[in-house]
Amino acid sequence: MLEGRLQDVVDELAERIGRSVAVNDPRVHILCASRHFGDEDRVRVRAVLQRDAGSAAAGHILAQGVDRWTEPGVIPPRDDLGMRARLCAPIRWRHQLLGLLMVIDPDGSLSPASVEAVVEATGVLAPLMYGEFAARDTERMAREEALRQLLSPSATVRKAGRDALVRGGRLPSARCAGVTVARVVGDPPADRAGVVEVALRTGLERVAGDRALHTEFCLDGPRGLLLTCSDRPVPEERLRARAAVLLQQVRSVLDGSAECVAGIGETVEGGVEQAWMSYEQAAGAARAAGPQTGGDGVVRWAELGALAPLSLIPPDRLTPALLPAPLRALLARDPSGRLTETLAAYLDHAGSAPRTADALHLHRTSLYYRLQRIAELTGLDLADGDNRLTLHLGLRLRSLMRAAGQG
Repeated sequence: MLEGRLQDVVDELAERIGRSVAVNDPRVHILCASRHFGDEDRVRVRAVLQRDAGSAAAGHILAQGVDRWTEPGVIPPRDDLGMRARLCAPIRWRHQLLGLLMVIDPDGSLSPASVEAVVEATGVLAPLMYGEFAARDTERMAREEALRQLLSPSATVRKAGRDALVRGGRLPSARCAGVTVARVVGDPPADRAGVVEVALRTGLERVAGDRALHTEFCLDGPRGLLLTCSDRPVPEERLRARAAVLLQQVRSVLDGSAECVAGIGETVEGGVEQAWMSYEQAAGAARAAGPQTGGDGVVRWAELGALAPLSLIPPDRLTPALLPAPLRALLARDPSGRLTETLAAYLDHAGSAPRTADALHLHRTSLYYRLQRIAELTGLDLADGDNRLTLHLGLRLRSLMRAAGQG
């Protein structure tokens, strides 16, 4: 068995250099570890006992750029995590990162001969791991592609995905289905793409471990897709709580380098064949979410109201050209944003001056002056329902643009 052969290499290296040694996969999940040599720390003990070093420790390791390393380097300590310094050597085969060989080295006292022994061990481990990991990756990629197809708006593509999942014995059988989409806000730099992928997978795997629900997941660029299937609708509070846990895990790995938000689609009946509708909604809700969303960063499609259909506009089409000319004129002449804020409050309160004044803590005379100024700058009569609808839709589109970082 592969695990036994890996363990033999790790144990032999640990005895040779007299240090605690471990092999992790590229997501910093521990695969095997030697016995302790009195140098263990809290992170290692947790990893050995729970098979998981924790998302914060994983994020710290990944933040060093280990997914791009081609030779050994030092992972600095993190006192707040109870984590000592480590020598980390990438395990690669044909340029593919298969794992990370970790050696506890709190004071940097590993001898050159010991470092050379670590490098030699990566050369032994790489061919052992390649075949097994290549097969797993091929299977995973095929399953994820089938799931992406299953969630396509095209009936033909959905059928291909369904058939592939049936052949693989992975098609969920349930009456209800719902989708959650987690996305990293903005375009991550190319050198952070690997960390983003690990962060999303860490979060998805965490919530997918709920055995009370049948869950499938996959990645789609800087987004994670979570399909939840059940025989009866899952309470909204539970879906939101799972999404919050997902984001918590992702943020912990990203360690402040990027923000992540999530959208939840409505639960649909009719089995997984109808899940694509929930996916479209979840993707729209995730696009509507942003750093300014506040709270836990989770947005449900059902909460969007009139913004819901607008959220389905592709991000690359969210440009100032969509905004009505009167609103663009107002924005250009309102650098402080005070008039725009007043207009938004007025429209959100259905054109009620008393309620708007109360919401903005304004004297009504001041409110009427601002509304008059808005009418002058836009050239629109705010008493006209069509004019109010035009401006309200424009403001909602602007909020989507800002969520997408385009306004």
